Amino acid sequence: MPCESVPRIFFILLVVLAAPAQADVYAYADADGVAHYTNAPDTSAPGGGLYQRISSLLEESGKNNRARAPAVRGNVAAFTPHIEQAADEAGIDAALVHAVITAESGYNPAAVSRAGAQGLMQLMPGTAKRYAVKDAFDPKQNISGGTRYLRDLLDMFDNNVELAVAAYNAGENAVIRHGRKIPPYRETQAYVPKVMRLYDKYRALL
Repeated sequence: MPCESVPRIFFILLVVLAAPAQADVYAYADADGVAHYTNAPDTSAPGGGLYQRISSLLEESGKNNRARAPAVRGNVAAFTPHIEQAADEAGIDAALVHAVITAESGYNPAAVSRAGAQGLMQLMPGTAKRYAVKDAFDPKQNISGGTRYLRDLLDMFDNNVELAVAAYNAGENAVIRHGRKIPPYRETQAYVPKVMRLYDKYRALL
């Protein structure tokens, strides 16, 4: 399945439409920083040997997600177009959105936490309302709202990704209250390095 001659988003859509529900998705970034995606890498094609399986990250870390929801491997491919679009519109790295979704819900759009957070990016009802997300279980709306929230957190904490991720977990007021440092909460102290590890891994692929 060649990818060099088609636009990035269009190619992703082709992959998703052609792939079965539980298909894997592979990615690599070329020398120009352009991400390429496929569900069946052709190792004989240029760059074909560089593809790595993105869904392997879900198997490593997504099963132990914050919502304790069953991880859904096939949704890595299914929701990639929404993630790319939302990240482009918000001006943030799509790899960060992938990392948060993996840690929060394991790509399960029906995930609900004990605290009442909902959907892929585990939006609390108040956060969903703030970002005009009418249905937090709708993947496109949830990704859009969660990504815009991440953008605002990055702006609030001077593009410090660790503090933005800490605020996503514990709330921006908790980070401010603790001197603009990662709050000393056990969950947050574990959450931030997990997301950062995932971010580094996705960034190496995308």
